[in-house]
Amino acid sequence: MKNIELNEQEYEEFLRYKREKQELEKKQRQEEEKKIYRNIVDETVEKFFPVLQNISKNMAEEKKKIIKEFESAIELKKKIFEIESTQQSHTFTNSDGTKRITIGVYQTDAYRDTVNEGIEMVRNSIINLAKDKESKLLVEAILKLLSKDTKGNLKASRVLQLYNLAQKIGNKELMEGVRIIQESYQPITTKTYIRAEYKDTDGKWNNIPLGMTEAD
Repeated sequence: MKNIELNEQEYEEFLRYKREKQELEKKQRQEEEKKIYRNIVDETVEKFFPVLQNISKNMAEEKKKIIKEFESAIELKKKIFEIESTQQSHTFTNSDGTKRITIGVYQTDAYRDTVNEGIEMVRNSIINLAKDKESKLLVEAILKLLSKDTKGNLKASRVLQLYNLAQKIGNKELMEGVRIIQESYQPITTKTYIRAEYKDTDGKWNNIPLGMTEAD
């Protein structure tokens, strides 16, 4: 085979051509791999999306059945133990204490518009309380309890603290304002949850994963 001698310019052009060819081949491989990836994703999504829909549907149906089955037990529990209807969760444990199921609701604090009248009354009632350092701290504490969350609502736990403070202070206007706030409370139920647990040989309670994100 005859050797071909290249001058410096021809050699540079050859190297440039080689680099361009390699870059083109690399881009072509990447495009092919992207195409394969998109095909895999499309096939996998189409294959498993109906499976996940069925899982969600079945879980929702079973959840309704379980809640329905426990309704009579919850009503009887309220009657026997004189439990308030506002209780948010109920736990049921088997006789040997190895399995338990909890049914409850998640609630978001919310209030009717009348809450603003109560807040204003509370604020007006504490204006004249800040006379010395100690009373100023008390006023600051009350104002802090009146602060709203990011959704514009008071926290129910803070209203309870406010009620306890009002009882101690004994100011009639303050107590009336707190009463209005409490009567304005109208929590919103967001969803019902079910929790299942079992006790292992060490006596420790273990949660049974019931959500997709909890499954191992």
